[in-house]
Amino acid sequence: MKPLNLPGPIAKRLIERDQVVISPSYPRAYPFVMDHGRGIEVWDVDGNKFLDFAAGIAVTSTGHSHPKVVKAIQQQAEQFIHISSDFYHPKWVELAEYLDLIAPFQEDAISFMTNSGTESVEAALKLARYHTGRSQFIAFLGGFHGRTYGAVTLTASKPKYHRGFAPLMNGVTHIPFPDPYRPVLNVLPGEDIGTATIRYLEEEIFGKTVPADEVAGIVVEPIQGEGGYIVPPDNFFIQLRDVCTRNGILLIVDEVQAGMGRTGKWWSIQNFGVEPDIVVTAKGIASGMPLGAMIARKSIATWPKGSHGNTYGGNPLACAAALATLELIENEYLDNAAIVGKYVLDRLESIKLNHPSIGSVRGIGLMIGIEFVMDQISKIPAEKLRDRVEHLAFERGLLTLGCGRSVLRISPALCITQAEAENGLQILEEAITIAESENVLVSEIEDIAVEKG
Repeated sequence: MKPLNLPGPIAKRLIERDQVVISPSYPRAYPFVMDHGRGIEVWDVDGNKFLDFAAGIAVTSTGHSHPKVVKAIQQQAEQFIHISSDFYHPKWVELAEYLDLIAPFQEDAISFMTNSGTESVEAALKLARYHTGRSQFIAFLGGFHGRTYGAVTLTASKPKYHRGFAPLMNGVTHIPFPDPYRPVLNVLPGEDIGTATIRYLEEEIFGKTVPADEVAGIVVEPIQGEGGYIVPPDNFFIQLRDVCTRNGILLIVDEVQAGMGRTGKWWSIQNFGVEPDIVVTAKGIASGMPLGAMIARKSIATWPKGSHGNTYGGNPLACAAALATLELIENEYLDNAAIVGKYVLDRLESIKLNHPSIGSVRGIGLMIGIEFVMDQISKIPAEKLRDRVEHLAFERGLLTLGCGRSVLRISPALCITQAEAENGLQILEEAITIAESENVLVSEIEDIAVEKG
Protein backbone atom coordinates (compact mmCIF):
# COMPACT_ATOMS: atom_id res chain seq x y z
CA MET A 1 0.00 0.00 0.00
CA LYS A 2 1.33 3.43 -0.96
CA PRO A 3 2.00 5.61 2.08
CA LEU A 4 -0.04 8.78 2.55
CA ASN A 5 1.75 12.13 2.53
CA LEU A 6 1.40 12.96 6.22
CA PRO A 7 0.90 15.35 7.76
CA GLY A 8 -0.77 17.34 5.02
CA PRO A 9 -0.44 21.12 4.73
CA ILE A 10 -3.58 21.98 6.69
CA ALA A 11 -2.63 19.53 9.44
CA LYS A 12 0.86 21.00 9.64
CA ARG A 13 -0.49 24.51 10.17
CA LEU A 14 -2.91 23.36 12.88
CA ILE A 15 -0.17 21.46 14.69
CA GLU A 16 2.01 24.57 14.63
CA ARG A 17 -0.84 26.61 16.14
CA ASP A 18 -1.45 23.88 18.74
CA GLN A 19 2.15 24.00 19.90
CA VAL A 20 1.79 27.70 20.71
CA VAL A 21 -1.29 27.52 22.92
CA ILE A 22 -1.87 23.92 24.13
CA SER A 23 -0.11 22.41 27.16
CA PRO A 24 3.02 20.44 26.20
CA SER A 25 2.04 17.78 28.75
CA TYR A 26 -0.35 16.07 26.33
CA PRO A 27 1.09 12.91 24.76
CA ARG A 28 0.72 12.93 21.00
CA ALA A 29 1.31 9.66 19.16
CA TYR A 30 1.63 11.01 15.63
CA PRO A 31 0.40 13.99 13.55
CA PHE A 32 -3.22 13.01 12.99
CA VAL A 33 -5.55 16.03 12.89
CA MET A 34 -9.16 14.88 12.73
CA ASP A 35 -11.85 16.49 10.63
CA HIS A 36 -14.75 14.04 10.88
CA GLY A 37 -15.61 10.38 11.37
CA ARG A 38 -18.32 7.82 10.67
CA GLY A 39 -18.33 4.37 12.24
CA ILE A 40 -14.73 3.19 12.40
CA GLU A 41 -13.62 5.46 9.53
CA VAL A 42 -12.09 8.88 10.14
CA TRP A 43 -10.80 11.65 7.89
CA ASP A 44 -8.13 14.21 8.64
CA VAL A 45 -8.32 17.90 7.78
CA ASP A 46 -6.52 17.27 4.49
CA GLY A 47 -9.05 14.66 3.36
CA ASN A 48 -7.00 11.54 4.11
CA LYS A 49 -9.08 8.55 5.16
CA PHE A 50 -8.17 6.12 7.97
CA LEU A 51 -9.48 3.04 9.72
CA ASP A 52 -9.61 3.68 13.44
CA PHE A 53 -8.39 0.78 15.60
CA ALA A 54 -7.99 3.06 18.64
CA ALA A 55 -11.49 4.58 19.06
CA GLY A 56 -10.15 7.55 21.01
CA ILE A 57 -8.57 5.16 23.56
CA ALA A 58 -11.57 2.78 23.63
CA VAL A 59 -14.05 5.66 23.94
CA THR A 60 -16.16 5.78 20.77
CA SER A 61 -17.79 2.45 21.54
CA THR A 62 -20.61 2.81 19.01
CA GLY A 63 -18.36 4.31 16.34
CA HIS A 64 -17.81 7.91 15.41
CA SER A 65 -20.98 10.01 15.38
CA HIS A 66 -23.49 7.17 15.45
CA PRO A 67 -26.79 8.68 14.20
CA LYS A 68 -28.76 7.51 17.25
CA VAL A 69 -26.26 9.03 19.65
CA VAL A 70 -26.09 12.28 17.68
CA LYS A 71 -29.89 12.50 17.64
CA ALA A 72 -30.10 11.91 21.39
CA ILE A 73 -27.61 14.72 22.03
CA GLN A 74 -29.42 17.10 19.66
CA GLN A 75 -32.82 16.43 21.20
CA GLN A 76 -31.52 17.00 24.71
CA ALA A 77 -29.65 20.17 23.68
CA GLU A 78 -32.89 21.64 22.39
CA GLN A 79 -34.47 21.16 25.84
CA PHE A 80 -31.63 22.24 28.15
CA ILE A 81 -27.86 21.73 28.37
CA HIS A 82 -27.12 22.15 32.07
CA ILE A 83 -28.92 22.48 35.41
CA SER A 84 -26.21 21.37 37.94
CA SER A 85 -26.28 18.49 40.37
CA ASP A 86 -28.17 20.56 42.93
CA PHE A 87 -31.38 19.64 41.08
CA TYR A 88 -32.90 16.68 39.24
CA HIS A 89 -33.57 15.74 35.62
CA PRO A 90 -35.03 12.63 33.90
CA LYS A 91 -32.02 11.48 31.88
CA TRP A 92 -29.82 11.35 34.98
CA VAL A 93 -32.30 9.09 36.79
CA GLU A 94 -32.88 6.92 33.71
CA LEU A 95 -29.14 6.39 33.29
CA ALA A 96 -28.69 5.42 36.94
CA GLU A 97 -31.58 2.95 36.59
CA TYR A 98 -29.91 1.43 33.51
CA LEU A 99 -26.59 1.11 35.35
CA ASP A 100 -28.41 -0.57 38.22
CA LEU A 101 -29.76 -3.18 35.79
CA ILE A 102 -26.36 -3.99 34.28
CA ALA A 103 -24.16 -3.62 37.38
CA PRO A 104 -21.96 -6.71 37.87
CA PHE A 105 -23.39 -7.61 41.26
CA GLN A 106 -26.76 -8.85 42.50
CA GLU A 107 -27.26 -6.13 45.09
CA ASP A 108 -28.97 -2.88 44.09
CA ALA A 109 -26.56 -0.31 42.69
CA ILE A 110 -26.10 3.36 43.53
CA SER A 111 -24.32 5.56 40.96
CA PHE A 112 -22.31 8.75 41.33
CA MET A 113 -21.94 10.41 37.92
CA THR A 114 -18.63 12.03 37.01
CA ASN A 115 -16.93 13.63 34.02
CA SER A 116 -14.07 11.17 33.55
CA GLY A 117 -12.44 7.95 34.65
CA THR A 118 -10.01 9.62 37.01
CA GLU A 119 -12.89 11.43 38.76
CA SER A 120 -14.73 8.13 39.09
CA VAL A 121 -11.66 6.64 40.76
CA GLU A 122 -11.40 9.57 43.16
CA ALA A 123 -15.04 9.06 44.16
CA ALA A 124 -14.40 5.37 44.79
CA LEU A 125 -11.40 6.14 47.02
CA LYS A 126 -13.40 8.61 49.11
CA LEU A 127 -16.38 6.30 49.47
CA ALA A 128 -14.19 3.33 50.37
CA ARG A 129 -12.43 5.25 53.13
CA TYR A 130 -15.68 6.69 54.43
CA HIS A 131 -17.60 3.42 54.45
CA THR A 132 -14.88 1.21 55.92
CA GLY A 133 -13.23 3.72 58.25
CA ARG A 134 -9.90 2.43 56.94
CA SER A 135 -7.10 4.37 55.23
CA GLN A 136 -5.03 1.96 53.14
CA PHE A 137 -5.31 0.74 49.53
CA ILE A 138 -3.64 -1.98 47.49
CA ALA A 139 -3.01 -1.31 43.80
CA PHE A 140 -0.99 -3.06 41.09
CA LEU A 141 2.23 -2.35 39.24
CA GLY A 142 1.37 -1.61 35.62
CA GLY A 143 -2.04 -0.25 36.56
CA PHE A 144 -3.41 3.01 35.21
CA HIS A 145 -6.22 4.78 37.06
CA GLY A 146 -5.90 8.43 36.04
CA ARG A 147 -3.80 11.49 36.68
CA THR A 148 -5.51 13.40 39.50
CA TYR A 149 -3.76 13.03 42.84
CA GLY A 150 -5.50 10.03 44.36
CA ALA A 151 -5.85 8.23 41.03
CA VAL A 152 -2.27 8.94 39.94
CA THR A 153 -1.00 7.55 43.24
CA LEU A 154 -2.68 4.27 42.30
CA THR A 155 -1.25 4.51 38.77
CA ALA A 156 2.02 2.62 38.36
CA SER A 157 2.50 2.10 34.64
CA LYS A 158 5.15 4.76 33.89
CA PRO A 159 7.40 6.79 36.21
CA LYS A 160 6.63 10.01 34.32
CA TYR A 161 3.16 10.03 35.86
CA HIS A 162 4.74 10.51 39.31
CA ARG A 163 7.94 12.41 38.49
CA GLY A 164 7.88 15.93 39.92
CA PHE A 165 4.51 15.57 41.66
CA ALA A 166 5.48 14.21 45.09
CA PRO A 167 4.26 13.88 47.74
CA LEU A 168 1.37 11.82 46.44
CA MET A 169 -1.56 10.43 48.45
CA ASN A 170 -0.60 8.43 51.51
CA GLY A 171 -1.75 4.88 52.07
CA VAL A 172 -1.16 3.09 48.73
CA THR A 173 0.89 -0.10 48.39
CA HIS A 174 1.62 -1.61 44.98
CA ILE A 175 2.08 -5.30 44.22
CA PRO A 176 2.88 -7.05 40.91
CA PHE A 177 -0.02 -7.75 38.56
CA PRO A 178 -0.21 -11.44 37.54
CA ASP A 179 1.17 -11.25 34.00
CA PRO A 180 1.34 -14.77 32.53
CA TYR A 181 3.78 -13.66 29.80
CA ARG A 182 6.12 -11.76 32.12
CA PRO A 183 5.70 -13.16 35.65
CA VAL A 184 7.54 -11.05 38.22
CA LEU A 185 7.14 -13.30 41.25
CA ASN A 186 8.60 -16.71 41.93
CA VAL A 187 5.99 -19.36 41.11
CA LEU A 188 6.08 -22.42 43.37
CA PRO A 189 5.26 -25.96 42.17
CA GLY A 190 1.52 -26.32 41.70
CA GLU A 191 0.97 -22.56 41.42
CA ASP A 192 0.33 -20.23 38.53
CA ILE A 193 1.24 -16.54 38.60
CA GLY A 194 -2.25 -15.66 39.87
CA THR A 195 -1.88 -17.89 42.94
CA ALA A 196 1.68 -16.65 43.49
CA THR A 197 0.39 -13.07 43.49
CA ILE A 198 -2.22 -13.87 46.14
CA ARG A 199 0.42 -15.62 48.24
CA TYR A 200 2.68 -12.57 47.97
CA LEU A 201 -0.17 -10.26 49.00
CA GLU A 202 -1.05 -12.29 52.07
CA GLU A 203 2.43 -13.33 53.21
CA GLU A 204 4.59 -10.35 52.28
CA ILE A 205 2.20 -7.38 52.35
CA PHE A 206 -0.40 -8.31 54.95
CA GLY A 207 2.13 -10.41 56.83
CA LYS A 208 4.92 -7.82 57.03
CA THR A 209 3.94 -4.26 56.13
CA VAL A 210 0.22 -3.43 55.86
CA PRO A 211 -2.32 -4.90 58.29
CA ALA A 212 -5.23 -6.34 56.31
CA ASP A 213 -7.73 -4.79 58.71
CA GLU A 214 -6.48 -1.32 57.78
CA VAL A 215 -7.05 -1.80 54.03
CA ALA A 216 -10.17 -0.05 52.70
CA GLY A 217 -9.97 -1.40 49.15
CA ILE A 218 -8.03 -3.27 46.53
CA VAL A 219 -8.15 -1.30 43.27
CA VAL A 220 -7.55 -3.31 40.12
CA GLU A 221 -8.20 -3.34 36.40
CA PRO A 222 -9.61 -6.77 35.47
CA ILE A 223 -7.56 -6.46 32.28
CA GLN A 224 -4.72 -3.99 32.50
CA GLY A 225 -4.97 -1.25 29.88
CA GLU A 226 -2.11 1.24 29.80
CA GLY A 227 0.08 -1.43 31.41
CA GLY A 228 -0.03 -3.60 28.28
CA TYR A 229 -3.48 -5.15 27.77
CA ILE A 230 -2.60 -7.92 30.19
CA VAL A 231 -5.14 -10.67 30.91
CA PRO A 232 -4.59 -12.40 34.29
CA PRO A 233 -5.04 -16.14 34.86
CA ASP A 234 -8.65 -17.30 35.09
CA ASN A 235 -8.49 -18.13 38.80
CA PHE A 236 -6.86 -14.92 40.00
CA PHE A 237 -10.00 -12.94 40.70
CA ILE A 238 -11.71 -15.81 42.48
CA GLN A 239 -8.80 -15.87 44.92
CA LEU A 240 -8.65 -12.07 45.18
CA ARG A 241 -12.38 -11.89 45.90
CA ASP A 242 -11.90 -14.44 48.68
CA VAL A 243 -9.09 -12.36 50.23
CA CYS A 244 -11.30 -9.26 50.18
CA THR A 245 -14.30 -11.05 51.67
CA ARG A 246 -12.30 -12.65 54.49
CA ASN A 247 -10.67 -9.35 55.46
CA GLY A 248 -13.56 -6.92 55.00
CA ILE A 249 -11.80 -5.21 52.08
CA LEU A 250 -13.74 -3.66 49.21
CA LEU A 251 -12.93 -5.02 45.75
CA ILE A 252 -12.88 -1.95 43.50
CA VAL A 253 -12.63 -2.74 39.79
CA ASP A 254 -11.51 -0.11 37.31
CA GLU A 255 -13.56 -0.76 34.17
CA VAL A 256 -12.79 2.58 32.55
CA GLN A 257 -11.10 1.01 29.52
CA ALA A 258 -12.20 -2.63 29.65
CA GLY A 259 -15.88 -2.13 30.47
CA MET A 260 -18.95 -1.09 28.48
CA GLY A 261 -19.08 -4.20 26.32
CA ARG A 262 -15.50 -4.14 25.07
CA THR A 263 -14.84 -7.76 26.03
CA GLY A 264 -18.20 -9.02 24.80
CA LYS A 265 -19.71 -8.66 28.27
CA TRP A 266 -20.89 -5.47 29.94
CA TRP A 267 -17.95 -5.58 32.33
CA SER A 268 -14.60 -7.31 31.93
CA ILE A 269 -14.80 -8.62 35.51
CA GLN A 270 -17.72 -10.80 34.35
CA ASN A 271 -15.20 -12.90 32.42
CA PHE A 272 -13.73 -14.04 35.74
CA GLY A 273 -16.80 -15.13 37.69
CA VAL A 274 -16.76 -12.76 40.67
CA GLU A 275 -18.77 -9.78 41.88
CA PRO A 276 -16.96 -6.58 42.88
CA ASP A 277 -18.10 -4.06 45.47
CA ILE A 278 -17.46 -0.89 43.49
CA VAL A 279 -17.10 -0.37 39.74
CA VAL A 280 -15.58 2.73 38.14
CA THR A 281 -16.35 3.45 34.51
CA ALA A 282 -16.04 6.16 31.85
CA LYS A 283 -14.61 6.12 28.27
CA GLY A 284 -17.08 4.00 26.25
CA ILE A 285 -20.13 4.81 28.37
CA ALA A 286 -21.28 7.75 26.22
CA SER A 287 -19.61 7.27 22.81
CA GLY A 288 -17.25 10.19 23.33
CA MET A 289 -19.25 12.59 25.50
CA PRO A 290 -17.36 13.27 28.77
CA LEU A 291 -19.05 11.05 31.32
CA GLY A 292 -18.03 8.61 34.00
CA ALA A 293 -19.65 6.84 36.92
CA MET A 294 -18.79 5.22 40.21
CA ILE A 295 -21.23 2.35 40.73
CA ALA A 296 -21.38 0.89 44.24
CA ARG A 297 -23.42 -1.67 46.09
CA LYS A 298 -26.25 0.17 47.84
CA SER A 299 -25.10 -1.09 51.23
CA ILE A 300 -21.75 0.63 50.68
CA ALA A 301 -23.08 4.05 49.58
CA THR A 302 -23.40 5.21 53.18
CA TRP A 303 -21.92 8.69 52.86
CA PRO A 304 -24.28 11.54 53.83
CA LYS A 305 -25.71 14.41 51.84
CA GLY A 306 -23.08 16.94 50.82
CA SER A 307 -20.09 14.69 51.54
CA HIS A 308 -19.26 14.45 47.84
CA GLY A 309 -20.54 16.16 44.72
CA ASN A 310 -19.65 17.96 41.50
CA THR A 311 -21.02 20.70 39.26
CA TYR A 312 -21.29 18.75 36.01
CA GLY A 313 -22.19 15.34 37.40
CA GLY A 314 -25.10 13.84 35.49
CA ASN A 315 -24.78 16.37 32.66
CA PRO A 316 -27.96 16.03 30.56
CA LEU A 317 -26.20 15.90 27.19
CA ALA A 318 -23.79 13.23 28.41
CA CYS A 319 -26.59 11.22 30.03
CA ALA A 320 -28.64 11.32 26.83
CA ALA A 321 -25.63 10.10 24.85
CA ALA A 322 -25.01 7.36 27.41
CA LEU A 323 -28.57 6.05 27.27
CA ALA A 324 -28.41 5.83 23.47
CA THR A 325 -24.98 4.19 23.72
CA LEU A 326 -26.07 1.56 26.22
CA GLU A 327 -29.11 0.63 24.14
CA LEU A 328 -26.94 0.19 21.04
CA ILE A 329 -24.39 -1.91 22.92
CA GLU A 330 -27.08 -4.13 24.44
CA ASN A 331 -29.09 -4.61 21.24
CA GLU A 332 -26.34 -4.74 18.62
CA TYR A 333 -22.75 -4.65 19.76
CA LEU A 334 -22.17 -6.94 22.76
CA ASP A 335 -22.27 -10.07 20.63
CA ASN A 336 -20.39 -8.35 17.82
CA ALA A 337 -17.51 -7.48 20.14
CA ALA A 338 -17.14 -11.13 21.10
CA ILE A 339 -17.47 -12.49 17.54
CA VAL A 340 -15.24 -10.00 15.73
CA GLY A 341 -12.82 -9.98 18.66
CA LYS A 342 -12.34 -13.73 18.33
CA TYR A 343 -11.78 -13.33 14.60
CA VAL A 344 -9.10 -10.70 15.20
CA LEU A 345 -7.36 -12.79 17.87
CA ASP A 346 -7.32 -15.85 15.61
CA ARG A 347 -5.95 -13.82 12.70
CA LEU A 348 -3.26 -12.29 14.86
CA GLU A 349 -2.19 -15.71 16.09
CA SER A 350 -1.82 -16.69 12.44
CA ILE A 351 0.13 -13.50 11.67
CA LYS A 352 2.37 -14.16 14.68
CA LEU A 353 3.62 -17.39 13.09
CA ASN A 354 5.29 -15.39 10.33
CA HIS A 355 6.71 -12.59 12.46
CA PRO A 356 9.40 -13.36 15.05
CA SER A 357 9.02 -9.87 16.54
CA ILE A 358 5.58 -10.75 17.91
CA GLY A 359 6.06 -12.31 21.32
CA SER A 360 2.49 -12.42 22.54
CA VAL A 361 -1.04 -11.88 21.28
CA ARG A 362 -3.67 -11.62 23.99
CA GLY A 363 -7.03 -10.18 24.88
CA ILE A 364 -10.75 -10.76 25.24
CA GLY A 365 -13.31 -9.42 22.78
CA LEU A 366 -12.13 -6.18 21.20
CA MET A 367 -9.50 -5.45 23.84
CA ILE A 368 -6.43 -6.97 22.20
CA GLY A 369 -2.71 -6.44 22.68
CA ILE A 370 0.25 -7.38 20.47
CA GLU A 371 3.55 -7.44 22.35
CA PHE A 372 6.71 -6.93 20.28
CA VAL A 373 10.00 -8.44 21.42
CA MET A 374 13.62 -8.68 20.30
CA ASP A 375 13.15 -12.42 20.07
CA GLN A 376 10.68 -14.92 21.42
CA ILE A 377 13.19 -16.55 23.76
CA SER A 378 14.59 -13.56 25.64
CA LYS A 379 11.31 -11.60 25.39
CA ILE A 380 13.25 -8.32 25.61
CA PRO A 381 10.71 -5.58 24.79
CA ALA A 382 11.12 -4.13 21.28
CA GLU A 383 9.95 -0.59 21.97
CA LYS A 384 11.39 1.07 18.88
CA LEU A 385 9.94 -1.59 16.62
CA ARG A 386 6.50 -1.17 18.19
CA ASP A 387 6.74 2.58 17.66
CA ARG A 388 7.82 2.06 14.06
CA VAL A 389 4.90 -0.30 13.40
CA GLU A 390 2.52 2.28 14.87
CA HIS A 391 3.84 5.01 12.56
CA LEU A 392 4.00 2.82 9.46
CA ALA A 393 0.38 1.82 10.04
CA PHE A 394 -0.59 5.48 10.40
CA GLU A 395 1.14 6.33 7.12
CA ARG A 396 -0.93 3.61 5.45
CA GLY A 397 -4.26 4.70 6.87
CA LEU A 398 -4.64 2.83 10.17
CA LEU A 399 -4.85 4.45 13.61
CA THR A 400 -3.46 2.43 16.52
CA LEU A 401 -1.97 3.27 19.91
CA GLY A 402 0.77 1.73 21.97
CA CYS A 403 0.65 0.73 25.64
CA GLY A 404 2.97 -1.00 28.07
CA ARG A 405 6.63 -1.01 27.06
CA SER A 406 6.22 -2.59 23.63
CA VAL A 407 2.56 -3.44 23.11
CA LEU A 408 0.28 -2.24 20.34
CA ARG A 409 -3.36 -2.20 21.33
CA ILE A 410 -6.33 -2.96 19.12
CA SER A 411 -9.46 -1.39 20.57
CA PRO A 412 -11.80 -0.36 17.75
CA ALA A 413 -15.42 0.65 18.06
CA LEU A 414 -17.67 -2.26 19.01
CA CYS A 415 -19.57 -1.85 15.74
CA ILE A 416 -16.61 -2.94 13.61
CA THR A 417 -17.38 -5.56 10.98
CA GLN A 418 -15.24 -8.56 10.17
CA ALA A 419 -14.45 -7.05 6.76
CA GLU A 420 -13.29 -3.79 8.35
CA ALA A 421 -11.22 -5.71 10.86
CA GLU A 422 -9.59 -7.70 8.05
CA ASN A 423 -8.75 -4.55 6.11
CA GLY A 424 -7.06 -3.10 9.16
CA LEU A 425 -5.16 -6.30 9.91
CA GLN A 426 -3.77 -6.38 6.38
CA ILE A 427 -2.44 -2.84 6.82
CA LEU A 428 -1.03 -3.80 10.22
CA GLU A 429 0.75 -6.88 8.91
CA GLU A 430 2.29 -4.84 6.11
CA ALA A 431 3.56 -2.35 8.69
CA ILE A 432 5.07 -5.17 10.78
CA THR A 433 6.75 -6.68 7.73
CA ILE A 434 8.30 -3.35 6.75
CA ALA A 435 9.46 -2.58 10.28
CA GLU A 436 11.14 -5.99 10.58
CA SER A 437 12.82 -5.54 7.19
CA GLU A 438 14.21 -2.13 8.18
CA ASN A 439 16.43 -3.77 10.82
CA VAL A 440 14.75 -1.80 13.58
CA LEU A 441 15.44 -4.74 15.90
CA VAL A 442 19.16 -4.69 15.07
CA SER A 443 19.27 -0.96 15.89
CA GLU A 444 17.43 -1.57 19.13
CA ILE A 445 19.80 -4.36 20.19
CA GLU A 446 22.77 -2.08 19.50
CA ASP A 447 21.22 0.65 21.64
CA ILE A 448 20.75 -1.80 24.53
CA ALA A 449 24.39 -2.91 24.21
CA VAL A 450 25.55 0.71 24.39
CA GLU A 451 23.40 1.33 27.48
CA LYS A 452 24.93 -1.69 29.19
CA GLY A 453 28.44 -0.43 28.37
